[in-house]
Amino acid sequence: MTLRIGAAGLGRSTRARLTAAVAALVAAMALVVPAPASAAPVWAPVGEATIFPGVQTITAGMAQCTSNFVFFDKTDIYLGQAAHCSMQGDPLTASDPLSPTGPAGCSTQSLPLGTPIQIQGATKPGTLAYNSWITMQEIDETRPHVCSYNDFALVRIDPADHGRVNPTMPHWGGPTGVALATSPGEKVVSYGNSELRLGIPELRPKEGISRGQTDGGWNHTVFTVTPGIPGDSGSGFLDSEGKAFGVLSTLVFLPRPAHNGVGDVARELAYVGAHTDLDGVQLALGTEPFKPASSLDAALPLLPPVLDVIDIPLAILNDLLNQLP
Repeated sequence: MTLRIGAAGLGRSTRARLTAAVAALVAAMALVVPAPASAAPVWAPVGEATIFPGVQTITAGMAQCTSNFVFFDKTDIYLGQAAHCSMQGDPLTASDPLSPTGPAGCSTQSLPLGTPIQIQGATKPGTLAYNSWITMQEIDETRPHVCSYNDFALVRIDPADHGRVNPTMPHWGGPTGVALATSPGEKVVSYGNSELRLGIPELRPKEGISRGQTDGGWNHTVFTVTPGIPGDSGSGFLDSEGKAFGVLSTLVFLPRPAHNGVGDVARELAYVGAHTDLDGVQLALGTEPFKPASSLDAALPLLPPVLDVIDIPLAILNDLLNQLP
């Protein structure tokens, strides 16, 4: 809007119209100018913190997942996890975007907001503050790629444990920000903490490469050594610059075994702001610098083409699935 004011001064009616126009302009600007970001909390020193990206979460005493990143707003601190960690039903069906029953997040029931969630390293349970699956069903989301890959939840950390939190990802450092995309062949890192890893620290850091994005940018296909396994669900991924780009959602069996589907955290976080009253939730940056991966530089580019030609007979795959508890 452009206000053109002449040199001859303003009459009373002109001044009134101008005042109304300016008021309307200010109101319009308030709708499009984002609120200033909240100041980050004071974090526990990295060597003393007991709550950080990668700690285990247990929902309803049953589902063990791995947290991804720390988030905060003006009043609260949150730990991110996958939405399907608080689902009701069969995880092999509900968390698979290729399920014949339809898009997972827009059809599968979840435990309600407020559900207590145990957080490794916390003295008190957290509470489920946001679940993308619940929100998508409330607003009647129908876009298949969003229903399939918007797999994100926030666990509100009890204020008694705020002094135990540090947002730095173990082993790697960071995150340094939020990535808007990954490129095919780009190096990525993660930190999985499944109980199936038997508590062996050396098995938790993972490095690999991105195969690029699909489904309107909502999904990143990644290959890592080792691949994500049950219990790693929800773990966070950093790109080659240490920026947070994804949340582990699915294990891909076919056509490329040992690959993972990773939801896009920038889109998932934007969805929170657009469809809930959790206004101003933002990623907490690590207090330690990012240390890029290096140990598999020579081998990583060769592994995905090899895996692409591996053929797992469907009967064997079915037998493996049937043996899962």
